[in-house]
Amino acid sequence: MNAAMLKNQLAERWQRSPLQQRWTTLVPRERMALMAMLVFLLGALLYISFWQPAQHRLHNAREALAQQLELSAYLQAKAPQARALVQRPTSTVAPEQLQGLITASAAAAQLTIERIDNQGAGSLQVNLQPVAFNLLLGWLKDLEGQGVRIDEAGLDRNEDGLVTSRLTLRVVQ
Repeated sequence: MNAAMLKNQLAERWQRSPLQQRWTTLVPRERMALMAMLVFLLGALLYISFWQPAQHRLHNAREALAQQLELSAYLQAKAPQARALVQRPTSTVAPEQLQGLITASAAAAQLTIERIDNQGAGSLQVNLQPVAFNLLLGWLKDLEGQGVRIDEAGLDRNEDGLVTSRLTLRVVQ
């Protein structure tokens, strides 16, 4: 069965359908009213299906941008404080003691460690559960005072205003 035969069969069925027969009995004004109603319903369907979800996504994206800008401003404001933390350590720690020090000091600072990966040569990668930024900053300050340097830090702000962090910590040599 090819496309032309299928098209002919559909045309024949349409000609015999009660809907087409009813359509032909309508006066032009009623046809126009039905067409206008169809266009309105189609427009409303398109609005509900496409435009409204797109506007919702745009609104969410703008809110996310505002949050990221707020976080950036907060971090920029706290940058001098963070730079002040880069001072000479008051003590030093041996590379083999680093993991024990991190675990003990995190527990003392009420931080929960999700994962610790040994990077070798006195270096650890630490993932922390979400925590208030001021608690994290205080813990990092204490670590630097004990001879631990922060090589890399990845911070993500959560919806609750908490910070999830991925840190690479190294013994100061």
